[in-house]
Amino acid sequence: MSATPSELIIATRASRLALWQAEHIRARLLELYPDCQVKLLEMTTRGDIILDRTLSKVGGKGLFVKELETALLDGRAHIAVHSLKDVPVQLQAPFAMPVITERDDPRDAFVSPHYQSLADLPAGAIVGTSSLRRESQVRERYPHLQVKPLRGNLDTRLGKLDRGEYDAIILASAGLRRLGLQSRIRSHLSVEDSLPSAGQGALGIEILASRTDVAQWLTPLACASSTACTLAERAVSRALGGSCQVPLAAYATLQDGQLHIQGLVAEPDGSRVYRAQRTGPAAQAEELGLALAQDLKDQGAQAILTRILSEQADTSA
Repeated sequence: MSATPSELIIATRASRLALWQAEHIRARLLELYPDCQVKLLEMTTRGDIILDRTLSKVGGKGLFVKELETALLDGRAHIAVHSLKDVPVQLQAPFAMPVITERDDPRDAFVSPHYQSLADLPAGAIVGTSSLRRESQVRERYPHLQVKPLRGNLDTRLGKLDRGEYDAIILASAGLRRLGLQSRIRSHLSVEDSLPSAGQGALGIEILASRTDVAQWLTPLACASSTACTLAERAVSRALGGSCQVPLAAYATLQDGQLHIQGLVAEPDGSRVYRAQRTGPAAQAEELGLALAQDLKDQGAQAILTRILSEQADTSA
């Protein structure tokens, strides 16, 4: 095995944000391996093409990764860079995700040309979001607001807001920051008001599990604290059948070796929200996530999960 790579090809979606993410990883790799040829393979995924329906109705998060995984399989690319919150919590063989990078701001952002926060919106105001997680939490706290689907890449979503189709939209803070659009953020939603999605703000690097050489080259990019936190979060999501069809959230923080994780499962209309939290050693991150998921099920979240997944099965039948 070569001590350093001579060429690395990064598969990436062609959206502006995905390209920023891939370029960011490319720059980090060039710092480590200045003699390496690091190239981008730009691709369009089904998730980028199907924009007239919500993700929960057209197949969920896997729509953003399948084409990139095909490029790994057929050898066109060595690695794929993903926004971690878009990666299914069950990675199928022969793929692996050996690296999770340092996390950016995990919070949701409130974006509006006229209002400062959700609390400032008048009754009947239209809020746009592509996420059942965000929708259920907005509906719980602000039942007087209208929540409508919002699809498309970041620029498309902002364009719809600017054309007056929505009074406000909710986006991931990290994406806006990465594209230098932080000035569009009128306020941040606290994690109490909008618990983030598992992995939000972090990047995951996917490879073929058999490519141990590539995994070794990528090791310096990994962030231990982000890895522990997102491992716990994704364990919650995995144990609860996590997908775009289920309104669930999981968010962990790490301090002095102790990991604190919060999670929730909600009815899509916000009429019922179950919350739980756990704290324990970071070395037990996955176990903490699984225990928290069981806490939510014990409270009654299982009934929501069972019904939603049953409805999903009926729809696809």
